[in-house]
Amino acid sequence: MRLRKLALGLPALLGVLLAGYLLAAWIGSSIPQNADWTEPAEGIDIMVETNGIHTSIIVPIVNAAKDWRQTFSSASLPHLSGEVPPHIAVGFGEREVFLNVAEWSDLSPLTALRITTLGGEGVIRVSHYVRPAPSENHRRLRISHAQYALLVAAIESHLPAPPASGREILQGSYSDDAYYEAFGNYTAINTCNTWVGARLAEAGVPMGIWTPLAGGVMKWIAVVE
Repeated sequence: MRLRKLALGLPALLGVLLAGYLLAAWIGSSIPQNADWTEPAEGIDIMVETNGIHTSIIVPIVNAAKDWRQTFSSASLPHLSGEVPPHIAVGFGEREVFLNVAEWSDLSPLTALRITTLGGEGVIRVSHYVRPAPSENHRRLRISHAQYALLVAAIESHLPAPPASGREILQGSYSDDAYYEAFGNYTAINTCNTWVGARLAEAGVPMGIWTPLAGGVMKWIAVVE
């Protein structure tokens, strides 16, 4: 009888936990940081992208302020199209998912349960873009040179110091992306979107204090064609 009651009560408990998490995510992402910021007339254009679940920060590979080829060796490699990509997208995620799960259908229930409850080791994924065009899912944002320097420092602070031979490029789910060792664990609290929101906030961009969901990040970035 007790086991039956437990089995019947478990879905309700999970529903309450999920509802609580979603409510906390909405509240956290709605409490502003850097609310007094205004976009400068001159500066460096970046983008924030989403696929509805995951977010990343898109930056130019080379400009007067930063050469990302010195940080990510894959940034100097040609795209699969043969063109040299002028932009990269930098994002954070769980190691097992980024390196071994190409589709959500490939994610085993046990792995999903582990990530949801215990988390997992984090890695950084770098995608290479030839012509990222502004859109609903790729939103342009102009920040000052000083803010860009803060963004660079915020991203690089999550990377171990490279050896003399350069950072190792890990092979992952997508052959045209590169993956790198990173500090920090991926958890339900520190998700890919939390990571993006926190890095943008460190650079002075308006952002919620906790953004575990993609929508919590993107609602702070206006759509600019």
